[in-house]
Order: sequence, then C-alpha cells, then structure tokens
Amino acid sequence: MQTIHVPLEQNAYDIHIGTGLLSSVEQMLAVMPQRRAVIVSNEVVAPLYLARLQMALEAAGVQVQTVVLPDGEQHKTMSSIEHILDAMLQTRCERKTTLIALGGGVIGDMTGFAAAIYQRGAPFIQIPTTLLAQVDSSVGGKTGINHPLGKNMIGAFYQPRVVIADLDVLNTLPDREYSAGLAEIIKYGLIDDPEFFLWLNDHMDALVARKQDALAYAIARSCANKARIVAADEREQGDRALLNLGHTFGHAIEAGLGYGVWLHGEAVAAGMVLAARCAAELGIFAAQRVTDLIRLLQVARLPVDAPALGRDAWMNWMASDKKVEGGAIRFILPTDAGKSIIRTVEQSVLDRILP
Repeated sequence: MQTIHVPLEQNAYDIHIGTGLLSSVEQMLAVMPQRRAVIVSNEVVAPLYLARLQMALEAAGVQVQTVVLPDGEQHKTMSSIEHILDAMLQTRCERKTTLIALGGGVIGDMTGFAAAIYQRGAPFIQIPTTLLAQVDSSVGGKTGINHPLGKNMIGAFYQPRVVIADLDVLNTLPDREYSAGLAEIIKYGLIDDPEFFLWLNDHMDALVARKQDALAYAIARSCANKARIVAADEREQGDRALLNLGHTFGHAIEAGLGYGVWLHGEAVAAGMVLAARCAAELGIFAAQRVTDLIRLLQVARLPVDAPALGRDAWMNWMASDKKVEGGAIRFILPTDAGKSIIRTVEQSVLDRILP
C-alpha cells in the first residue's frame, strides 16, 4: 500500500492506494467518530462491491445502512441529494454518522455534498471505484451537483476524512470508463509535470493493458500532483484552477450534448486538444506538442475531435464556466515550458479552433 498525504492545515487526510483495501477497514475505522455509517452507491457498483464493504464494516462493529442511487451523470441532481438526506433523517442519523461514497465521481461528488450540508457537516469517506475518481474527483474536496444551466454549479468545498483507492475494483471497470480515467492522468503531465508526461508516452501501452505496477505508479503520481496543488490553494482562489485544463471546453461538450452522452474523461480529452490548439495559435505551444498530445490520447483510446456544437452554443456553455471572472472566460492553456497558464483568449482565436 502507498499513502499520499494531503497536507491541509485543519482538513489534512491520507490517500491509500493498494489492493485488497475494500475488505480491510482499519483506515476507515481510524477516522470514524462513531461506529455508524451510511454507504452511498449506485445500481452498477452496488451489486459488485457493496455487500463486501458492508460485511467488513459490520464485522468490525459498525452499524451500516445503505443508499443505492441510479447510475449516470444525468442523476447528479438535487433530487438524488434529497434521497440521501431523506434516508438519513428517517433513520435519525447523527452529526457524527459517517457517509461513505462507494462509486465513481458522480457518487463521490453527491455523497460529499450531502455530508457537507447534513446537520451542517458530517464526516465522509471516499472509496472511488473508477480510475477517473481515484486520480481526480475523490481528491481535493470538490463536491456538488449539476444544474440544467451548467455542470457542477451547485456545491461546496468539503474534504473527506480519508480516500481508499483499491486497485482491485478497476478489474471490473469497462474499457470506456477506464480510458476516461486515463485522460485525467494525462492532464497531470500536461499541467506542470513534463517528466511524468514523458513517462506516460513510454508506458501508455502498459496502462491500457492495466499492468498493475504501471497503474499503481500513475495513480500515486497523479494523486501526489493534485495533493500538492490543492494544499497550496484549497478553495481554488488561484493556481488550483490549473487542474481544470481541458475542462472549460470539456464541460461545454458534456452540457451541449446532454449529460451522459460523453463521459467526463472523454470530454476532457477533446477539451485538452482544443486547449493545446488554442495555445499553439497563440504561439506558446509548439504544433509538434499538439501532435504528441493527440497521439498519446489516441493510444489511450480517447476521442481527440470535439463535436461541432456551433459557435453560439460553445460560447454560451463556456460562459457558464466557474472560472469566468468579470464576464471574461478564462482558459487553462499548456506552454512549451512544461507548465500551464490561466488567461483569456481573443474571440478570433476561438473561432479558428472551435469545430
């Protein structure tokens, strides 16, 4: 087991990465203020892993109840949050009752948001079951839901007590979902870790084949990169926005096509290509580097061509992005220095790169 520490002053926690962790509950028990928990999962993950986790917790003396929600981004709504809260209120859960998110990013975001608002703050644990959630959404404390007018527009910063990333659960992950997680791993290399980006070029075939050594290294390196950025800017007042490389374009794709048509990681992949092309138009990113990124994404079996939403739709959805400041859309763009920057982009440049 590898452990990555997220060094936040009052909200520090560990990310444990390894195998067999779902049945070994010591790390969970260590952060639970009382022996009572609510496991929130979905209809896809629950049949695979819910009983195993519940039995392990109950064997350790924890009183467990479960909430199983429909699967999919389209269910990341206030209605699902109300379902979680109804179940907790009906059984008189207390402020020290721990919520446990067992699922991908949608379940993690919703469970964290429910924990943030239940009696003004209950503890919660992240057990991410997708690659994307293990390297990204389970770390950093962003919780929330979608709104018909924008993705992740309602939520709170609320940190988990611990993150348990069990590599074994990735064995049942469909290829499409797995590739979606690789997009977020590639993102970390592109943001400000050129050494990792080179490593990914050399090891992407091993990652696609789910070789455990390569996978464990990529997850740990990604989590360490995110932990470093989050520790410096917990509430995204500055450089934490760099973690959204490709997301301004990607969120527009998700919302424009309808939530769930493209997976989040797929939209981020195409969004990173648009960001790279935008940077190339501005002369801060070489054309060859755009080609290298496209090749790497293709090896990871990810889309590289964004859908043609139409200029007005693109601009409308991107104007709803959380990085908009003073009415101006700000983009995360890679540079030839192996870093990324936050800046506005002229409309003429966007017109040249948007499909």
